[in-house]
Amino acid sequence: QVQLVESGGGLVQAGNSLRLSCAASRLTISNYGMGWFRQAPGKEREFVTFINWSGRSTYYGDSVKGRFAISRDNAKNTVYLQMNSLKPEDTAVYYCAALNSGSYFVPSDYAYWGQGTQVTVSS
Repeated sequence: QVQLVESGGGLVQAGNSLRLSCAASRLTISNYGMGWFRQAPGKEREFVTFINWSGRSTYYGDSVKGRFAISRDNAKNTVYLQMNSLKPEDTAVYYCAALNSGSYFVPSDYAYWGQGTQVTVSS
């Protein structure tokens, strides 16, 4: 079956960086827009960023704009999330997801989801 596997999460101090990867199998990501969401304990799933199929268009949530960058390598069937200047409030489980159609900021519009990777930022 289709799999999206996130990796690269971990524990970092505030101000540092992490790079998350999302590798797809049995799914050709060039046919999909790809998004990253995050969910902290007790909170709703939050839109982080989205990149369209070609990589030419990207969108960011206000809380990460200017600090995070999404990219994709369709040849490697992988999407990346570069997270810089991390803050304790960035602590969450980060999920990648594939969007076939619909609104990039609406979680229920996504067709496939990864299992998530934990990011913890200490102060």
